[in-house]
Amino acid sequence: MGRRNQSRRGRWQAIWRTDRGSVATEVTLVAPLLAMLLVFVAVVIHRSVDARLRMEEAAHQAARAASIERTPAAATAAAQSTAASALSSAGVACESLTVDTVTSEIRPGGTVSVTISCAVNFGDVLIVGFPGRKYLSATAVEPIDLWRSTLVSGGQP
Repeated sequence: MGRRNQSRRGRWQAIWRTDRGSVATEVTLVAPLLAMLLVFVAVVIHRSVDARLRMEEAAHQAARAASIERTPAAATAAAQSTAASALSSAGVACESLTVDTVTSEIRPGGTVSVTISCAVNFGDVLIVGFPGRKYLSATAVEPIDLWRSTLVSGGQP
């Protein structure tokens, strides 16, 4: 009788010790977690790329708005307001927006360069949130039209 119990116990121990089917169980348990991690990474990358593209577009719009103006002060003001409105309408929430406008000279054939710098917060990514922010910047250069009229002494073109 004692031998019989030992053989039964030995069989049950052998069954519990085998690794048969353990890989399938581990994959079944880990696969959803890996899929969620992949989706999370994809959303974060998409938000970053989308914000960068929106920044590039806002820089081009701001440079174009500045190139139309007649004075450096007006060009700077136009670039700042255009960049802020372009980013807000695109859904990019900047914690701090900096717009630097460089004009060689407001004259036909000159250039206007606008650099936009922005700290984008990724705290609203997914439900759990993603700590941190990313600093993005974009630069655009626009030429001033060669055929634009120049001001004469009376202030009229």
